[in-house]
Amino acid sequence: MIPQTTLVLGASTKVERYAYKAIQRLRAAGHAVEALGRQEGQVEDVIIQTDPTQVTTTIHTVSLYISPPHQEGYREWLLALQPERVLFNPGTENPSLAKVLRENGIVTENACTLVLLSTNQY
Repeated sequence: MIPQTTLVLGASTKVERYAYKAIQRLRAAGHAVEALGRQEGQVEDVIIQTDPTQVTTTIHTVSLYISPPHQEGYREWLLALQPERVLFNPGTENPSLAKVLRENGIVTENACTLVLLSTNQY
């Protein structure tokens, strides 16, 4: 089976950030991970890209770690990306964006990636 890829949007090299921890936990669980952030860097074997056009892999899940005002700049790109689902981690909930995504056939969840991984519900 080909692993399904998760994109961490809002990736960071700062170890105290939840996006950093999510990348670590996703990799530890064997998930393929792409990362997109404001600054280039690397978390374990995952390179953080800064340009959305650099994401060329088919993405199954987008795990959001950016606030709703910053999400607006990614709205059209997310629609074009057509992931299976988008996870709105705590603090990133955005009913307006979630509605548009659902209207375009993308599953949305207000859920914590770290909790889903730790409870084997990812």
